[in-house]
Formats: sequence, C-alpha cells, structure tokens
Amino acid sequence: MRECTVLAIVATLSCTVVAAADYNYSKVLELSLLFYEAQRSGKLPPDNRVPWRGDSALNDRGQHGEDLTGGYYDAGDFVKFGFTMASTTTLLAWGYMSYRDAYEAAALLGIIRAMIKVKTKYFNVFTLMMPCSRTKHLSVSMVGDFNLDHTFWGRPEDLNMSRPAYKIDAQHPGSDLAGETAAALAAVAIVFRHVDHAYSNKCLEHAKQLYRFATQYRGLYHEAIKGAAQYYESTDYGDELTWAAAWLYKATDDSQYLDEAEHHYMKFRLKERPNEFFYNKKVAGVQILLAQLTRQPEYMEAAQAFCDFTVSYQKKTPKGLVYIDKFGTLCHAANVAFVCLQAADAGIAPVKYREFARRQIDYMLGDSGRSYVVGFGYDYPKQPHHAASSCPSRPAPCGWDAFNWTGENPQLLKGALVSGPDENDHYMDKREEYVYNEVTLEYNAGFHFILDKLNQFFPSPVKFDQLFLTH
Repeated sequence: MRECTVLAIVATLSCTVVAAADYNYSKVLELSLLFYEAQRSGKLPPDNRVPWRGDSALNDRGQHGEDLTGGYYDAGDFVKFGFTMASTTTLLAWGYMSYRDAYEAAALLGIIRAMIKVKTKYFNVFTLMMPCSRTKHLSVSMVGDFNLDHTFWGRPEDLNMSRPAYKIDAQHPGSDLAGETAAALAAVAIVFRHVDHAYSNKCLEHAKQLYRFATQYRGLYHEAIKGAAQYYESTDYGDELTWAAAWLYKATDDSQYLDEAEHHYMKFRLKERPNEFFYNKKVAGVQILLAQLTRQPEYMEAAQAFCDFTVSYQKKTPKGLVYIDKFGTLCHAANVAFVCLQAADAGIAPVKYREFARRQIDYMLGDSGRSYVVGFGYDYPKQPHHAASSCPSRPAPCGWDAFNWTGENPQLLKGALVSGPDENDHYMDKREEYVYNEVTLEYNAGFHFILDKLNQFFPSPVKFDQLFLTH
C-alpha cells in the first residue's frame, strides 16, 4: 500500500489508502481539539465551534452550594470525572510545552490554551483551601450520578436529573486524585508562565496545596467515592505522588520537590518496567519525566527498557497495532507511543521510537484499512457510542430511540478517537458496541500529543484533502 503514489491512485484507483506520508497530521490535530470542544459542560463561549452543542448542566453545585459548572463530560455520557479530566489535562499541557511550534504552525495556539484553561478554571474553583474557605474541601472527585446518568440517553442540554457532587477531604482522602490534579495544575502553570503570569501563579499555588494535601492525607479516591471504582479504579497512589512532585520540580526548579519525587520513586518501587501508561498507571510517564529532568542513568535506562519492550516485544495485532487491553485499545497504543516520543526527545533511540509512534498513529488514520478518527479519512466510525451526537438536530426530541437507531449518528463528533479494534484487528461500528466505539477524554489525550510531534517531524500536506480511494 505504502508504495502507491498519489498519481498511481488517480490513474488506477487501485490503492485502498493513500500513502502514510499523505496523512495530514495538522488537520487531525485540529479535529481532535473539536472533539474536546464537543465535550464541554456549562455555559459555552461565544466562539463555540460545535453548532449542535449548547449550554448545559448550569445548575451543577457542590455540597455547600459551590458553582461547579464548566469542565468537560468524560465520555458519551454526562458525568464529570475529576481523575480522568486531570490526567488528560496533564498530557495535553505536556504536549503543548514540548511541541508548541506544531500548534503555532497549525494556527491552533489560542485554541489549545483556551481548552486547557477551561479545564483548569474548573479545577481552580474548588481544589484548594483558601483562607476564606469555611468548608475546607479540597477536590471534587465526580459530578453526576453514573447509575442515574445511564438511565438517560439524550442531549446534555436536556438533562433534568439530580447531579450530586462527590469530594475528597481530610476525612475522605484521595491521594491519587489530589496528586494528579496537582500535576495537571503544575503543568498548566508552565504553559501560561509567559502568557498569563497571574493565572500561572494561581495554578502553581493550588498545585502546591493539593500536593501537600495528597501527601498528608493518604488514601484512594474511589474508597472515598463509593462506586467510582466500577468506572475508573485507582489501584495505587504512589505513582501520582511521584508524578506530582516531579511536575512541581519542573514548574518551580525547587530541589525539595525533586528530592521528594525521588523518595517516592524508591518507596513505592517504581523502578520496575511497566507494561502500559494511562490514567491509573503513570509509572512509565514518571520514569521518562525524571529522566528528562535529571539525565540520571537510572531513569534513562528505565525509560529505554519500557520503550524497547513496547516496540519489540509487546503484543501486537496482525496489522501491527500495540495491543494492551480490549478497552481503549487505541488509547493504550497512543499513550505508550507518547511516552516513547518523550524518550526520543531525551536522546534515547530517537529514530526508532519516532518511527514506531508514526506507525501506531498511521494505523489509526488508515493504514489498517480504515480510519478510527470520526470525520477523518476512509471509512471512519459513523456510530460512536456518544449520546449527544446520536440525537437529531433540535428541537426534535431525543431518547433511547436514537440509541437503538441503526443509522449514522446525525451529528458528526469530529476528531473523536474510538476505543478501537480487538487483538485480531476486528472492529464493529455499532453504537451499542461500546467496547469498540466508546469515546472519552482520555482516549484522545496521548493521540493528540503524538499528532503534535508528527506534525513537527513529518509535515506533509494532503494533496486531495484526505482523499481515500477504493475500487
């Protein structure tokens, strides 16, 4: 397939997909931003670019009446999970600061900064103990009742159910959630350091407070929030504490945070080679971040061990996709490629790891025989498991009939990366098959980051606007 040229495609119509060099990474990057915009909760800005979305969940309130509007819906439903929203923010901020030039070249700098700010404004509303705060609450873990939410299929603009808020505090700690949110805010403080100094300082101060809370009050957030483990389990918090300390060191250059990160690294035995990198397992990210910050052989070797295993020995589908888990297959592949791109930037096997990342992304964009990104390429998903996009245009009603309808989603959820195929490259584009067709904030995060990098190293404008030709 790769040997086919554009001219050969035009002349013979014999190629299934265009050559990988013709994937417009910049275009996919822009579409991925649109997916995040489609997930916004609360009052939308005047420049909203998703015409089928409107203001929603304007009555979200905390247990003491705090305004919890805003933020992002986690997936195709309407719960706001703090844990995955924070981990997504950290990765997006890391991608921004690593490959700012790619956003600038694509004229997307303002859009990505605005998207990140929406997330962190949501965190900053309630994630710190201010001197004037009498409630002393630290972080909201979740807004919305997942079980109740799943009885509703429709638009977020039509939500009329109770949306309780769940929080962690000193009596109900969540070191994992607080640590991840601290990492996100520290990373965002770096993003805005030379753009909005006051906002950067605010994020950094909150990050420090959350990190201290995470270290002082130990516990798993899903033990404080009953039922959360059913959807986003957290099996440990040592990686989040180390992750947060490392990001605070990067944001402040205060050696105390590096000392604490290295202490956590040893105490929680994070030097062993992991097999994955996602919201619940951040060890691979910790290793490469510490490698970048310190250049110490221990961390450099750990990062290389992870990437060498991933590239050469990790299980792969027949068509070459890294296969780690049936849920979020593509997300897992993108995330490990994301870590290895960071390793490449640290000078570890750069050619090998960049080509590996490119192969993984090109699989998702069309090398597998189809695209897995809604709105891009050949035979992209038409029925993502996403309630709002399955609804007809307003004012037509929307309910479970939309879920059961066998046609394409009426609204195009541009840029969403679906969960993906199974270990044999088999995929079902059916709305009810969420194992294949789920979309989430996290699924797009590492994928989005890699697009930044590939756009920088493999710029290649598409000659026929992502034209994919078949017989």
